[in-house]
Amino acid sequence: MSNRIPGDAFEAYFALGIDRSYQTIADRYGVSKTAVVKCANREGWQERIRDREAKARATADKEAVEGLEAINRRHLKAVRVVQAKALEALRSKPLKTAMEAVRALDLAIKQERLVVGEPTDRSVVSVEEAIRREYNRWLMVDGDGGDHRDGGDDGE
Repeated sequence: MSNRIPGDAFEAYFALGIDRSYQTIADRYGVSKTAVVKCANREGWQERIRDREAKARATADKEAVEGLEAINRRHLKAVRVVQAKALEALRSKPLKTAMEAVRALDLAIKQERLVVGEPTDRSVVSVEEAIRREYNRWLMVDGDGGDHRDGGDDGE
C-alpha cells in the first residue's frame, strides 16, 4: 500500500456527500485508512466541510429570501393593478352598478394586506374579555350539579 494521498483527496471525500467515509477514500487511492485519517486531521477536512456546508446553507437561505421577496413584489404589483382598475370602475359607474368593482377592490385590499404581512380581518380581543372567557371555561359547574370553583372537597 502506498502512503501517498493525492491533493484532490479532500475534493473526492467532499463529493461523496452523505456516504462520506475515510475508508472509501483509502480504497479509492490504495492507501490505509490511518493515512487518510492523518491527512484529514492535518488538512482540517471536517472543519472545511462544516465551512462549505454553512456557506451553502447561507447561499440557499439568501436565494430563498430573494425569491420570496420577488414573489411578494409581483403579487403586490398585480394586486395594485386590480385595485386601480376597481377604483376606475367605481369612478365611472353609478353606485348601483359598481358592486363588481367593490368586490374586486375588497379582494385586492385583502390580498395586499396579506402580501405585506398585515391581518386581513381585524378581530381584536381585549385582555379583559379573554380572561373572562378563560375564567368561565375553567371554572364551569360540572354536570353533577356540584360547584367546584373553590377547588375544595364536597365531603363525598
